[in-house]
Formats: sequence, structure tokens, C-alpha cells
Amino acid sequence: QVQLVESGGGLAQYGGSLRLSCEASGFRLADYGIGWFRQAPGKERERLSCISKSDNRAYYADSVKGRFTTSRNNAKNTVYLQMNNLKSEDAGNYFCATIRYGMDCSISEKIYDLWGQGTQVTVSS
Repeated sequence: QVQLVESGGGLAQYGGSLRLSCEASGFRLADYGIGWFRQAPGKERERLSCISKSDNRAYYADSVKGRFTTSRNNAKNTVYLQMNNLKSEDAGNYFCATIRYGMDCSISEKIYDLWGQGTQVTVSS
């Protein structure tokens, strides 16, 4: 079955850290660019990062730049989102998504076609 499964969410303290995982099954994640997104209650979905399929270069939204890092472990068919110095506004449901085959990270958000079910992050103050 072709799917993405996120994990690693939970409760973190303000200023703390969490590492989210996005594990693929049914296909090779290394062949795809991967985006991480966040959906907070009452807010629009926000793209946080994108990691390229060609050179593993990562791009970040200004809201998380310098605090979040995305990386791959191809042997585990998994992409990670390391979140440090968490703030209250980082709370939300976090999703990973693959970029359509043959394409790579870009400004467009219409290029993502396979989504995970999400993992919830709560930040306590």
C-alpha cells in the first residue's frame, strides 16, 4: 500500500524539541521531494519546509528558519522534521507530503499529491 505515515508528535514544553518522522511505504521516498506542513486551528495550512529529491537541499518558511531542520534517512525510507526552540504558535497538526513525481521543490503548493494523516503537536507554555 502506498502511503505516508507521520509520527513523533505530542506535548512539548515551550523552548523544547520534538522530532517528527514521515515514513513511506509502497514506494521509494528518495525519489521524491518532500514537504512538511502545519495546520493550526482557525488558520490556513502553512508549508514549513521542502527537501529536494535531487540534492537534498532544504528550504524553510521564515516562521521556522533556524529552528526546524528536515533531513532524510533513505535506508529507513523516512524523512524527519527536527523542531527546536518550540513556540506556542508551533502547535498544530503536522503533515508530510510528496511532490509529484518528476518535479521538485518550488514556490507552488499545487505540486504535492500524496499526504500523510498528520501528527498533532502541542506546546505548553
